[in-house]
Amino acid sequence: MAKVKRAYFCSSCGNEQAKWMGRCPACGEWNTFVEEIISKEEPAGVRGVVSSAAGSRPQAVKDIQRDELQRIDLGIGEVNRVLGGGMVPGSFILLGGEPGIGKSTLSLQIALGSHGLKTLYVSGEESPQQIKMRAERVNEAGSEECYIYAETLLENIVAQAEALEPDLIVIDSIQTIYTNILDSSPGGVSQIRECAAALLKFAKTRGTSIIIIGHITKEGSIAGPKILEHIVDVVLSFEGDGNNIYRILRGVKNRFGATFEIGVFEMRAEGLVEVANPSEILLGDYDEPLSGIAVGATVDGIRPYLIETQSLVSHAAYGTPQRSATGYDMKRMNMLLAVLEKRGGLKLGTKDVFLNFAGGFRIADTGLDLAIAAAVISSYFDRPIVRGVCVCGEVGLSGEVRPAPRSEQRIIEAARLGFGRIVVSGYLRKTLPKPPKGIEVCYISRIDELPAHLFRE
Repeated sequence: MAKVKRAYFCSSCGNEQAKWMGRCPACGEWNTFVEEIISKEEPAGVRGVVSSAAGSRPQAVKDIQRDELQRIDLGIGEVNRVLGGGMVPGSFILLGGEPGIGKSTLSLQIALGSHGLKTLYVSGEESPQQIKMRAERVNEAGSEECYIYAETLLENIVAQAEALEPDLIVIDSIQTIYTNILDSSPGGVSQIRECAAALLKFAKTRGTSIIIIGHITKEGSIAGPKILEHIVDVVLSFEGDGNNIYRILRGVKNRFGATFEIGVFEMRAEGLVEVANPSEILLGDYDEPLSGIAVGATVDGIRPYLIETQSLVSHAAYGTPQRSATGYDMKRMNMLLAVLEKRGGLKLGTKDVFLNFAGGFRIADTGLDLAIAAAVISSYFDRPIVRGVCVCGEVGLSGEVRPAPRSEQRIIEAARLGFGRIVVSGYLRKTLPKPPKGIEVCYISRIDELPAHLFRE
């Protein structure tokens, strides 16, 4: 029998060490090393499950013939948007997200909705009967191009893929797949790395697109290990609150298109439904104006949309003021509150401040600084902002208002949705082209100029 080799892998970055270490020397994380048992000698013939390209030789750049990128329509417009206009043949895609967020549902809808594509859906977590029930729920059970295969052994999956010759393979999930080459259990760092490398080689040599589903750790990163994100062509993050019906598909990495593009879905009983215009669901319709509510124009990827910013400022009844933000960085919110107190004249030292975004969205756009400031000012004075007013801009520590990225797109989106006034940075006065008809652009240079435009009829 072959000797057994023991190694230790960092579950965060995949670094390999001969002995256990408290801190990973590569990524600096503590207590992340796990023991894996690796066979020193490999069984004969196992490495040959994926054949290499014959006759491959180095070529000069000038001699390489560039083929036109023919993208494949997956039948779901929001997924095509995030991928850059469709899926590239032979691409290797990683889809990650929290448990129960809808990764399997989205993957099955892609497999069933890609009409004209032969798809192989490999499930290591569910039986074919369970997948059939989900297919009936999403109203796509009649598709004849999708084949279900419940298997966890990599060699069997590759053999069936070679025989079926599908255009798209979905692996649900990579943490359940294992290979006979290694003696370690499924889900280990070495198993995930070996299986992902074999699937990548199959995708590139056969021209078959592969989507693999990856679980995430409690810290929110793709589990086991970070090398998965480096080896794939596209990394998609499926985000959302389990208590909210809206989901965001975000492109974190894309070798064939723009990164940080987003697609918005609504989770319903019949599956995930596309949301073509996120602004409509993120803007509330109230019978009368309410204080503490401001509308901000933001851009995620290349898509502009408007979102409702909600704030509540009240007296601290228990002495120590509370600060709470849902979907926003607490440190940046505290910075904005300090600027409002120092430069805007608001006395927030004895006030509780709560911040929230409509729809449960998580926002990291600095161009919404002005919207947060407007919501806080409105709640502080308990005075509603005039209807039809929108804001966008970044606030500096000196109280200056700087231009938000892609301000022109934000203004066009606000005008399209019927807003009559938008407040932007004064630095845009000379560079901004003529605004669309029907909207007034107000320029401010400092944060203390904002209230005059918020409450002016």
